[in-house]
Amino acid sequence: MSNSLDSLLKFQQTAMNLRETRQELIASNIANADTPHYQARDIDFSKALQNALGNQAGGLTLSTSAAAHLSGNASGEQVQGTPVLYRSALQPSADGNTVNMDVERAQFSENTIRYEASLKFVGQQIKDVLAALTG
Repeated sequence: MSNSLDSLLKFQQTAMNLRETRQELIASNIANADTPHYQARDIDFSKALQNALGNQAGGLTLSTSAAAHLSGNASGEQVQGTPVLYRSALQPSADGNTVNMDVERAQFSENTIRYEASLKFVGQQIKDVLAALTG
């Protein structure tokens, strides 16, 4: 029974965990809007979700012959096997900062709405399971 419940809620749980991580990245971008040379960061949510759910279509890995070789990910930071990417600057900044507050606010709002939608889906799924058990 618990395996059935786990599989039922796995998608939404994974999506909510990724949304939380993405929210932290966007909040960090907003907090560093005035930091010189700060590079705005984000993740490709759909790719991260596919990797987290194990639907990755056999990507190529970089083989190295020495321990000093680079991994291929410049920042080294990953979320569910997906690298954290740098956002391109829409408008050049004199101090090298790539944070665009309009873009960050829009991304923050969209991510929040999608997180809340996932919460509602989970709540409805739990209600449906309870109704099936009691009815």
